[in-house]
Amino acid sequence: MEKKTKKIQRFLSGVILFPIVALIFIFANDIELDILLAIVSVMCVYEYANCYKTGNKAHPSKWYMYLISLLIIGTSFLPGEALKEILITILPISILILTAEMVFSKGRKNINDVTVTIFGIVYIPLMLIFFSIIRSKFELGKVLIWYIFISAWGSDIFAYLVGSRIGKHKFTKISPNKSIEGCIAGVVGAVVIAIIYTIAINSIMHTNISVLIASIIVIILSIIGQTGDLAASSIKRYCGIKDFSEVIPGHGGLLDRIDSVILILPFAYILLGILV
Repeated sequence: MEKKTKKIQRFLSGVILFPIVALIFIFANDIELDILLAIVSVMCVYEYANCYKTGNKAHPSKWYMYLISLLIIGTSFLPGEALKEILITILPISILILTAEMVFSKGRKNINDVTVTIFGIVYIPLMLIFFSIIRSKFELGKVLIWYIFISAWGSDIFAYLVGSRIGKHKFTKISPNKSIEGCIAGVVGAVVIAIIYTIAINSIMHTNISVLIASIIVIILSIIGQTGDLAASSIKRYCGIKDFSEVIPGHGGLLDRIDSVILILPFAYILLGILV
């Protein structure tokens, strides 16, 4: 009964959230999108840091991760070269600040805390910046960005539907519920959605996006997205928790919902450039 209730919650959450996400990414301007990304980043940082604290594995510096998250808001005002400089320098500056905090914390912070914090900065806010970059750099940014969601959430849906029914061969101990059948179905399902989406976009918007290239890109992004999902599962398993939070009924935390999207983003930026 509990499992059935969770499935219903998962379905209803998806039905409610997907139109909201669609409206935001279709109609929001760059500044509005950056504000949303900053909010999402702060929420995910909170879940990430709380995960390590709950498991008593580390005590990352949330204040600094929040600060980097808020910098996302300013990315829409920066030219490409300035943004590149920030992305290049932000890590060494972060290492300096965080190691200084460790040195002067009188033993309250250690190198594990610094490492977890730096990984969190790269993993969440710096990855999310690529949403803004993709949408603003490419003329078809608002169209291309949906290949990210197709690769991540399309894979997730088909992997869940097929894996829960016919999945017999376990894929990894990191996530015992995932099966080889589910992983393959996730890739195939995402490609099918991508093909339908590409044909529809070419017909409606009179674009000339290659179905073959789009399919290849989605295959690669789907595999990367499933890797991202497993990476997040590894973090949760290490910290001894099931979900990052319970903010989304049936899905867990916000980071649970976008863990595959996050890892896809920088690679999507590279690969989607082939389509335009």
